[in-house]
Amino acid sequence: MKHDTLILETPRLQLREMNLPDLESLSSILRDERVMYAYNGAFSEEETMQWLQKQLHRYAEYGFGLWAVQKRDSCEMIGQCGITMQEYRGSLVPEIGYLFACGHWHNGYAIEAAAACRRYGFETLGFDTLYSIIRDTNLPSQRVALRNGMKPVDKIIRHYRGAEIHHLVFRTESEKVPEKR
Repeated sequence: MKHDTLILETPRLQLREMNLPDLESLSSILRDERVMYAYNGAFSEEETMQWLQKQLHRYAEYGFGLWAVQKRDSCEMIGQCGITMQEYRGSLVPEIGYLFACGHWHNGYAIEAAAACRRYGFETLGFDTLYSIIRDTNLPSQRVALRNGMKPVDKIIRHYRGAEIHHLVFRTESEKVPEKR
């Protein structure tokens, strides 16, 4: 697999498929307690490898998943953002997800990447609706969803590592103009 399968570009960022050479950068993000509190704790080395393998599987199955987010000027991987199919009320729905190294928080990278994924989801993948499912205590991620044009529509419980964790479900609809017949 190529290491540089570019999916999206924004003024400051590039989103590309992750690959095995990204394991070290990904590990530094997923093994940080501050970053991973929404997942009920930092990942182990084994969980990080499983996470990366899951993304590679998503690329093969759906043609999309969580992508590496790197700064255009340095090519440094600072997080991940993308669209994944997530279970919600008995169906699979496309979810915009994002996770950034804490040293890159509060710079607008999450909304820049999430907005690009929203456009990609509607314009390239053809989805009519996109979701973000966010832990109820994760206020920064909720603010990103709101800034990305999403509205809270539901509350659910997800199970992580034996704990029940409350989440808010955010949703946005495509602004497609219906075709005239």
